[in-house]
Amino acid sequence: MNRKVFALLALAALSLSSAFAKDYSATSPDGRISVSVSTGETLSWSLAYDGRQVVAPSEMAVRLTDGTVWGGKAKVSKAVKSSRDEVLPSPFYRRASVKNRYNSLELMFKGNWSIEFRVFDDGAAYRFKSRRQGRYEIENEDFKLVFPEDYPLYAPYVRPGKDGDFESQFPNSFENLYTETRVSGMNPKRLSFVPVLAKVREDVRLCISESDVEAYPGMFLLNPDGGTSLKGVFAPYPHTQAPGGYNNIQIVISEREKYIAEVEEPRNFPWRMFVVGNDVAVAESDMTWLLAEPSKIEDTSWIRPGKVAWEWWNAWNIKGVDFKAGINTATYKYYIDFASANKIEYIILDNGWAAGKGEDLMILNPDIDLEEIVSYAASKGVGVILWAGVNAFKRDMENVCRHYSEMGVKGFKIDFLDRDDQYMNAFEYQAAEMAAKYQLVLDIHGAHKPAGMNRTFPNILNMEGVHGLETVKWTPATSDQVHYDVTLPFTRQVAGPMDYTPGAMLNASRKNFKPIHDEPMSQGTRCHQLALYMVLDAPLNMLCDSPSHYIENQECCDFISAIPTVWDETVVLDGKVGEYVITARRKGDTWYVGGITDWTERDLTLNLSFLSEGSFKAEIFKDGVNADRMASDYIREVREVSSTESLTLHLAPGGGFAVSLVR
Repeated sequence: MNRKVFALLALAALSLSSAFAKDYSATSPDGRISVSVSTGETLSWSLAYDGRQVVAPSEMAVRLTDGTVWGGKAKVSKAVKSSRDEVLPSPFYRRASVKNRYNSLELMFKGNWSIEFRVFDDGAAYRFKSRRQGRYEIENEDFKLVFPEDYPLYAPYVRPGKDGDFESQFPNSFENLYTETRVSGMNPKRLSFVPVLAKVREDVRLCISESDVEAYPGMFLLNPDGGTSLKGVFAPYPHTQAPGGYNNIQIVISEREKYIAEVEEPRNFPWRMFVVGNDVAVAESDMTWLLAEPSKIEDTSWIRPGKVAWEWWNAWNIKGVDFKAGINTATYKYYIDFASANKIEYIILDNGWAAGKGEDLMILNPDIDLEEIVSYAASKGVGVILWAGVNAFKRDMENVCRHYSEMGVKGFKIDFLDRDDQYMNAFEYQAAEMAAKYQLVLDIHGAHKPAGMNRTFPNILNMEGVHGLETVKWTPATSDQVHYDVTLPFTRQVAGPMDYTPGAMLNASRKNFKPIHDEPMSQGTRCHQLALYMVLDAPLNMLCDSPSHYIENQECCDFISAIPTVWDETVVLDGKVGEYVITARRKGDTWYVGGITDWTERDLTLNLSFLSEGSFKAEIFKDGVNADRMASDYIREVREVSSTESLTLHLAPGGGFAVSLVR
């Protein structure tokens, strides 16, 4: 009798649970991507592409320190579906306007919280939303991705710290090469940051990232058990921190709280983002930008994208002058003359213009007459950007911005943030707001990916978070920068623009490359370097090499100097992650096209059908016959072409091509 009663009670409980359980779904406008959401004992979701599961049912929840859980057995009080189809202006981006087309599903739960899904034609995203009043703390966010198969991955492990000690891994510069492995083969003791790219099938990719990460920690990914799933890991909120680290200009944490975020008011939380499609679709995706909050700067007319003559990479090396080159007024006036002569919008004064180690930005290096430099630059039509360590900038932020804006400085390059917790992410938005108040642009270094921050504050023209060209000054010769280059458009670039700093005029084949700090060279060919100006997104883009080298290679300098940094149109014409990519970009009636390969030489066909009717003057830079041995070897051709033609171009190992097409 007791067994019968128990069985009946169990059946009743199961029936009651089933009554509360319900499935919901949303589909992309083109019908190829579908999201399914299940409620009941747990809150989970899954994703399918062309009818095949890409993400298996994966649980999600947010846990507060007071015991509240958004997820679990939560009951849906209302489900709302909607659609959006519009075109948004995007003036400081890879295209002048962006199509915002999606279907959405929002599930509202008792307890003043909800979860929203948006499904685009190239992916899906979800975020938690809270209407709760008053202060509370988020203990953790349960992010899990369960894969139906053991996908190959491109994942960037954090570099520093001890295996298994995540506290020592959280502080990092996010400048890592990608490791190719399978989900099950990931190191269970080492964090990766996003974007992470999965090869779902031969023709399908899944790029995992996030957007709109304001005042919230960024997400790391971990495979803790060697299975076929990933979990999210978030840096806890700092409890105690002080100046320290490199030259005492960083903000170093000595103790953390037992929660990841503090919340003071109703808010939306970051988007968990999943781009799905073939290689080209992933490289062309605008989801990060679309999911970010719109611009908070009403008047953006003062924001000036452009190129920068940069001195740090080339170690202030100039020749044929009658003064000692270095961190001094004469050297910077020389860089200004070079920038002006080549129509380059800015110069940067990198580390060293402030006295000592840059701890106080109001005290100048005695060899620098900054007012004279800024005045001289203005007379030549060149803007000045100043480097700043994060602690020195934050400590006296408004005074620094006001003082140097009044002097005529145009922006700051803030460096050595090396964190992705709530405190530092909140600071980045505060810095952007303060800089905008004084009409200053920002380039943020030693930091994570932008994740849409550049839309919300378009005066953030660029961010690092990339294993850029500066790393070849010190990384071992075995580091494969060329392979990394043909991975970037499908991985890190999905999260927004990056300060890779291309433009090396000293170029080396694979066997001839070696890291030299004061006279650096690039891996790969000269044309590979030229092509990067089209392949990579960078509204503020560097000419990293010495003016002396550009003067000796003036036709390459002329080509680079003419390339815009923001565009009316961008088209990824072809590509395969880790192998090659071809990108075309238009400004007005002029197109620029760049193509790069890994260390495999290959012939690529550039179909010109994207051009409008009529003839164009093509200036073509392509690898020379001997570029496989002498990487600086190139051929320049000028000819007339039309949209009915195709160009077949041979790329040397580590090679590339660069083409301008002028009406």
